[in-house]
Amino acid sequence: MPLGVLQHYTIEPSDLEATKTFYCDVLGLEDGDRPPLGFPGYWLYSGGVPTVHLLGKRQPRDGIVVRGTRKKFKDTGRFDHIAFAATDIDGVRKRLQEKNVQFREQTIPRTGGQQIFLYDPDGVGVELNFPPP
Repeated sequence: MPLGVLQHYTIEPSDLEATKTFYCDVLGLEDGDRPPLGFPGYWLYSGGVPTVHLLGKRQPRDGIVVRGTRKKFKDTGRFDHIAFAATDIDGVRKRLQEKNVQFREQTIPRTGGQQIFLYDPDGVGVELNFPPP
């Protein structure tokens, strides 16, 4: 069973609106079409693809563990971060500074690619990968 490309990742944020604002206003994702799923949330698009799903408060259903109710795990385990391909490192750096978002940068040894690392409002790590200059 070969896998295809990553379709999306889902976050159950502590503050739905603040997290939507972060991903849209800081990282530039777009709030897009979402089916009427019966609970609040957003599908945030990157390049026309619904990449980040945000879940609002939900009622428990069979087979679904809802944050704040019965949970199977204490946290998301070893999940560390999600990465996006990015362009215009100078523009991104300026945008982050204007929005007072803390970040760190590094250059990838040997390839010269550049990276920016930051965290969303709930501490989910975000990596932005820029091609070598």
